Amino acid sequence: MSFLTPVVLIVFNRPDLTRLVFDAVAQAKPKKLLVVADGPRFLEEAEKCQQARDIIKNITWDCEVLTNFSDENLGCKYRVSTGLDWVFSMVEEAIILEDDCLPTQSFFYFCQTLLERYRYDTRVMHISGNNFQGGKKRTNYSYFFSKYSHVWGWASWRRAWRHYDVQMSTWPEYKSSDYIKLICGSRREQKYWIDIFDHVFNDRIDTWDYQWTYACWSQNGLSILPELNLVSNIGFRSDATHTKQKNIFANLPTFEIQDLTHPLLVVRNEQADAHTARYMFNTEFKLKAFMSKLKYSVLLKYLQSNKLRSY
Repeated sequence: MSFLTPVVLIVFNRPDLTRLVFDAVAQAKPKKLLVVADGPRFLEEAEKCQQARDIIKNITWDCEVLTNFSDENLGCKYRVSTGLDWVFSMVEEAIILEDDCLPTQSFFYFCQTLLERYRYDTRVMHISGNNFQGGKKRTNYSYFFSKYSHVWGWASWRRAWRHYDVQMSTWPEYKSSDYIKLICGSRREQKYWIDIFDHVFNDRIDTWDYQWTYACWSQNGLSILPELNLVSNIGFRSDATHTKQKNIFANLPTFEIQDLTHPLLVVRNEQADAHTARYMFNTEFKLKAFMSKLKYSVLLKYLQSNKLRSY
């Protein structure tokens, strides 16, 4: 299969990580690469920002490169959101990688295949390369459907992104109508997400991705998640914007998926979503308590001993 899907690379001030992700993109050899970059926050940061941008000068294959570089620092919320607005004004669909999301090669073909398969299926709004199920097998197919739009390596369409609003202007109506009950079953989970969306709506969190979750939920949209993890977040360290603390979901092992087997039903996997709610979004108990019981090293051993196979 030839690889034709546009790839987006979002970079900032970590050239060492950008190089690793760029090298993975270079192996896939996309015909079109769109690069989004934020500007430095202070003068001393300018050199690292430039080094990250310069990495794309190392393209050695036939590729059209489009850039959207900001001279000033817009911050996570507005740089990523405006960058993706630009992306989807240029292309109908795309694969998106931030500078700390290291993909497998099959991630690119996984996304390309499913972008084509569900191109006109408005029920599906998001394709992710992430699996946070801790080695638990959820399906006999290569992927399943979820309410969660994980963004450590993902893909989508212009038709879905048009529902994105960084200000979440419809949130008051959604909240007052109690539509959250259609997405989240337990009161605890409902409260968790209402609090998150309230903070985002009131501009207390400098981020863009909760707004994308809301956009998908406001349209009752589904996300596709792989049965095996295809992208690893390698950016949990002190110079990160948000992911500064050690986390059990950092540096997860990745696997290759080939010869995709497609589910016959387009139905959300509620069991998988319940697991994510408990263990990733901390809706059932404190994440610190969970981490004290399940350290990252234990999770790795569990994954390896569970005989996960490569398709």
